[in-house]
Amino acid sequence: MRTAYSVESVRAGERVVMARGPEGVLMQRAAAGLAAACAQLLGKVYGARVTLLVGSGDNGGDALYAGARLARRGAGVSAVLLAPDRTHSGGLAALRAAGGVVVGADEERAEDVVARARLVVDGIVGIGGRGGLREDAARLVAAVRDAAVVAVDLPSGVDADTGEVHGDAVRADVTVTFGAYKPGLLIDPGREYAGAVRLVDIGLDPAELGPGEAEALQFADVERLLPVPGGESDKYRRGVVGIVAGSERYPGAAVLAVAGALRGGAGAVRYVGPAADAVIARFPETLVSAGPPSKAGRVQAWVVGPGLGEDAERLGEVLAADVPVLIDADGLRLAGERDVRERRAPTLLTPHAGEAAALLGVAREEVESGRLSAVRELARRYGATVLLKGSTTLVASGQGPVRVNPTGTPWLATAGSGDVLSGLAGSLLAAGLDARDAGSVGAYLHGLAGRHASEGAPVGAQDVANAIPAVWREVGRGGG
Repeated sequence: MRTAYSVESVRAGERVVMARGPEGVLMQRAAAGLAAACAQLLGKVYGARVTLLVGSGDNGGDALYAGARLARRGAGVSAVLLAPDRTHSGGLAALRAAGGVVVGADEERAEDVVARARLVVDGIVGIGGRGGLREDAARLVAAVRDAAVVAVDLPSGVDADTGEVHGDAVRADVTVTFGAYKPGLLIDPGREYAGAVRLVDIGLDPAELGPGEAEALQFADVERLLPVPGGESDKYRRGVVGIVAGSERYPGAAVLAVAGALRGGAGAVRYVGPAADAVIARFPETLVSAGPPSKAGRVQAWVVGPGLGEDAERLGEVLAADVPVLIDADGLRLAGERDVRERRAPTLLTPHAGEAAALLGVAREEVESGRLSAVRELARRYGATVLLKGSTTLVASGQGPVRVNPTGTPWLATAGSGDVLSGLAGSLLAAGLDARDAGSVGAYLHGLAGRHASEGAPVGAQDVANAIPAVWREVGRGGG
């Protein structure tokens, strides 16, 4: 599990380490890790031009000490100081002693020093920064030409606790973060600005950091959670999922949701709705019913909503069931907040940003720029687990860290892809996973399937569904 901690928690952990060790130990560990990452990126350090963008405080100190290490290995290191009166004195002395050059941000040559660099190190603002870059910093960042950019702990201008970006921010190729991941490195839009993230151990003890704010499942976590049938399994032990989806206008939504459920390991799928002929033509193993959901037969979970249209009656019957329910698409629009809150069985909502915005009564842009706060607020209002689809899919349940899916791909932005995810996550609910795990594992497998199916080329939702068994086998074997 990759766990991200709040700035407050990281600061508390740092204070513990500093109280136990010699003065400056954290900064030297951080600088050593940063310098090593920069050297690896450069390949050949000797003769390379490196520019440090240095703000006030410890973040700038990390950059200066790392620059000193690179200078001692023969790199030509220049530091552009954005706050000369508040620059870390020890780091500045170390750089000068190693032969580094110091330039003021207001000097005419400052932008040229940035433009000629092969590597630019962003040490402008640390994890406590708020808001976008100031004008002088934004000007220097805009002067970067062909250089690789390495951010110190977090790209300047990104909110460490939320991933939000308000104004100009550094777009890094690599972010070297210290001690622990921060939520802003895992959650968009901040994740996009961070590039590849490398964690440097500086001695923080996770047990002393308190609860995490966000976490991302890794291969081993998903392998552990996958429901694998045993020798005594039958279709009911594996899980029977009911699908209430589709309409005369959108029969394909039903077909895709059923595809996701069948490929996702369901022991059986019961379909209720007007698209029965289309479903049976594609998946003859599906158990179809023309009657209401309450008469369809035994299920361990329901999926309702994809392509449903205005059929609030079928939705109401599903919400009245005492088994877990996944609500997607039209079901989100039709389901009342009170109806969801009053359910005794678990509920999983799976909106995209537009649907989440409608549920919250805000603009879509507000959800996309503040994904973490949006998913938490939806979970609070509805008393449910919420899977917010998007560039970084988030799963919030009101308890524990928000789950961040690391496997997403832009190729999943295709019509019907969400219907496949609904069926897949619904099958995991029916197999006995709780709503948080079903949403998280479903999103992980869905993302891998999108990557597997596309391999860099356009694909359709059915291709994604067909790729699920292959990635299931890969995860189940412990590959990665």
